[in-house]
Amino acid sequence: MVAVLKHELSLYYHSLTGYVFGAFLLAFTGIGALIYNINASVANFEYVLSFIQIVFIIIVPILTMRIIADEKKQRTDQLLYSLPISTTEIVVGKFMALLVVFVVPMIFICAYPLIFSMYGEVYLPTSYGTIFAFIFLGLALISIGMFISSLTESQGMAAGICVVVMLFNYYCTTLADAVSSSAVGSVITIVVIMIILGLIIKYMTKSDAMGYGFSFITILAAIILFFAKPELLEDLLPKVMNQISLFERFTMFYNGVFDLTAIVYYISIIAFFLFLCVQSLEKRRYNG
Repeated sequence: MVAVLKHELSLYYHSLTGYVFGAFLLAFTGIGALIYNINASVANFEYVLSFIQIVFIIIVPILTMRIIADEKKQRTDQLLYSLPISTTEIVVGKFMALLVVFVVPMIFICAYPLIFSMYGEVYLPTSYGTIFAFIFLGLALISIGMFISSLTESQGMAAGICVVVMLFNYYCTTLADAVSSSAVGSVITIVVIMIILGLIIKYMTKSDAMGYGFSFITILAAIILFFAKPELLEDLLPKVMNQISLFERFTMFYNGVFDLTAIVYYISIIAFFLFLCVQSLEKRRYNG
């Protein structure tokens, strides 16, 4: 795992990717600090982080698009499989490299509240609690981008899909107000989602029975529930869209509340998508 970590870090820092990522993040943070702290004379650094969270839509695809997709394209993933380490260690090693690349500029960002505290009253626990949550938000999004990269050999496709997923997650609470809250609308959406999940399961397992079986059983359950207790499906879609938003959970932190359940949620998302990433690589390892 350490060898994979060192290899990935050398790729990021022997090219411009790691430096561009860090510079981009620091530049946006500087612009946010200029707008919210210096020009507006506001001491709350957490407002800066609420402003720059949208930058994840751009920097996460840039950071994660090559992490596995390029290995597949260059066929160097076969070399990884020949190493005396498990697929889990490969995935964790790559994720740790992304963690280091992401955390390095965050260390510089940690100095901002201290600098502002020299010229005014800054409530440091709120500032650093928000920075702590911002790091976990970024890592959760990076784990999603890493999984998307494991599904394709094309860096461009991985980046494109990742941008769409990041945009959807960022705006899903806004879209929740526009989607249908009726039971019929919920059933139609569940059918579409289950078909997509079934296709993903089929792709990852190369088993038609498992993919189609999963879709059939879940769709049948949704239809039975619709006829038996349709009231349970009302408002289901807006509620789900509000719950799955990673960005929405971050609002609690920059409003001054340290939400431990959000941190647990971010950790769960990281573990879930790293698990999916391992399964994706395992499928390729044994099925080619």
